[in-house]
Amino acid sequence: MNELNKLVVINNVTNQDFLKTYSLAGRVGLVGASHFFDVGIKRAQRAVNPNKLDSQWSHAFLLQGTRLDNQQWLMESDVDIAGRNVRFGVQENRIDKYFDEKTYPILAILDFKLTQEQVETIIKAGLDLIAQQWKYSLRELLGTLVALPSRRLRRRPNLFQKDRSLYCSAFVQHLYHKINYDFAPDTHEKNTAPEHIFQAVLPHTTYLLKRDL
Repeated sequence: MNELNKLVVINNVTNQDFLKTYSLAGRVGLVGASHFFDVGIKRAQRAVNPNKLDSQWSHAFLLQGTRLDNQQWLMESDVDIAGRNVRFGVQENRIDKYFDEKTYPILAILDFKLTQEQVETIIKAGLDLIAQQWKYSLRELLGTLVALPSRRLRRRPNLFQKDRSLYCSAFVQHLYHKINYDFAPDTHEKNTAPEHIFQAVLPHTTYLLKRDL
């Protein structure tokens, strides 16, 4: 992290306690999941990780804060399968989706110190994409994984881009572009990886949950 950014390490609390404490509206959440698919995503981000190791992160989402039901909510572009119900795209979920420490062993929340007006702008933009039923794009995710090793390709539009579709971290970058915040100025919106957000050049505070092994 650069000198304008601050890292706050939170030790040995549950995912639930961590998320309930730091999930304020407009902040960005990052998780590193343990599924086989997520492991592949983390490995593919080596090219944009300064230490050239696998990234810790496989998914990103935007926090909405507490709503009228007194629950904390988030919005994300994801593939969510529950029984016969499949949601494949931009959606809203309660933060308890990420309470399971075995499935989500590492978490971070990034606070970019947004104003209330900025928070409202990005949340309204996210709700608009939910209403329009934008999809999660596996094609664009593949395009990003191909582009990550090449600075030239990362700058260009996604090789497999589609209309009305975004994968998780591209969704978060799309919303932050509404307030002219760019996590990785040398990378096209639809090539944005979770590691780009974690390494963002914009001033911010990162709250990182870390457990003793």
